[in-house]
Amino acid sequence: MTPELTARKLLSPEREKLILDSLKGGIRTIAELSSRLAVSEATVRRDLQALERQGRVRRVHGGAEPVNGHPGPEPLFAEKASFRAGEKNLIAELALNYIDDNDAIFLDGGSTVLALARRLNTRHNLTIITNSLMAASELMETPHRLILLGGEFRARSRTLVGPLTGRILSSLTIQKAFLGTMGFTLEDGISTSDPNEAYTKELVMRHARKVILLLDSSKLGVPSFAASGEISDIDVIVTDDGVPDKVAAALRKRHIELVTPGS
Repeated sequence: MTPELTARKLLSPEREKLILDSLKGGIRTIAELSSRLAVSEATVRRDLQALERQGRVRRVHGGAEPVNGHPGPEPLFAEKASFRAGEKNLIAELALNYIDDNDAIFLDGGSTVLALARRLNTRHNLTIITNSLMAASELMETPHRLILLGGEFRARSRTLVGPLTGRILSSLTIQKAFLGTMGFTLEDGISTSDPNEAYTKELVMRHARKVILLLDSSKLGVPSFAASGEISDIDVIVTDDGVPDKVAAALRKRHIELVTPGS
């Protein structure tokens, strides 16, 4: 910081600008930002909450990353799972209403979808197709029928992805596909940081009778690197109460069902 800034208490806009400057290099921890700004970690958390509401950063476990159309490194799976965990659990509860006994469903590798997988003991005789090793681990001791897709192992998301998944997918009938995403925009639909993962998601959307997207509202309007399919491929979006009215209206105009805790 400049001497002028260190000589007095920083105002919120000044702190936010410094935070955004720091995040240009990728993920930063709260401790790092606290030291750089010479303020408490509690103050940094409040600033990050404000920047997240503006759609300019994404909080991850213990820190934050930039999201202004230039995504930083993808967080590790454990970091993603801990981010907005309360919202993800609410979304999973809502999504469970779309699953009936005897359904054939697909679960992909998102942390919100994993929260849904943990709730499937309330349903009976499901056929569950998944490319997520995390979901498979949760479900392997259940009486449900479990089918894993083959493919290249992607360590960061703990999924099997890429062209090899097409051989199994082409032979299956999926009634309902539950997908997560790193980013979502009205122009491009869902997107992720890995082209092979985007490819597999697109294949799933083509083979599913109904596509249900699970995402917390911090991902709305935030693109990632590789787009997957079209927004018209999505039938239902299950999210939290943080959806802006304009976005909600645009989704309904596209005949996408929007499900939130308050709807």
